[in-house]
Amino acid sequence: MRLIRYIKEEIRVIRERDPAIHSPWEVFLYPSFRVMMHYRIAHRLYLSGHYFWARYVSQRGARKTGIEIHPGARIGSGFFIDHGNGVIIGETTVIGNNVTLYQGVTLGGTGKEQGKRHPTIEDNVMISAGAKVLGSFTVGENSKIGAGSVVLSAIPPNSTVVGVPGRVVRRDNQPLPRETMDQNLPDPVKEDISNLQKANSELINRVLELEKRVRTLQKEGRQHENL
Repeated sequence: MRLIRYIKEEIRVIRERDPAIHSPWEVFLYPSFRVMMHYRIAHRLYLSGHYFWARYVSQRGARKTGIEIHPGARIGSGFFIDHGNGVIIGETTVIGNNVTLYQGVTLGGTGKEQGKRHPTIEDNVMISAGAKVLGSFTVGENSKIGAGSVVLSAIPPNSTVVGVPGRVVRRDNQPLPRETMDQNLPDPVKEDISNLQKANSELINRVLELEKRVRTLQKEGRQHENL
């Protein structure tokens, strides 16, 4: 009965969040669905102290899907991995409810911690493609992490994070990630470069104007001398 409940929950989550799905049968082909079935079994084995068999089941899921979830990780309901290849979730990771990850995401450690080494991801968080969240800290609920970001410290709730290292660029003014699955987040580095390019263009135009004025003055000076 528990397995049937898990299957129904995974089907509901995938159909809710992936606009590309056309029929319920497609759900059974999704890497997210397949790896979560392996994870649920492996996690129960892990909690029972059957660590070898837990890792065995987990690694079978990883080989089939390209998604590696340590059986010791704690994952809430409504979890979804879109595409998923290259996703890695470490042993002491804690994931809340209604969290979405995209391909290439790593929830890992820095290699320095003991005990709790991996991040805690609270409810309704969206982590975009290629983002790395490394270390034992919390990403607050309703937050978004932009593609390719590297997050190394705690993130407050309701935040939008981009960059390397990741920094908060928006807070408390975004719809919930479950409602808007848009990965087009603001890029402060790109904005700074754009501002610098604009300022540089203005300076160049100013220098050209000054050079033109100097040439005009020089020409007028020569004409005056000839008189």
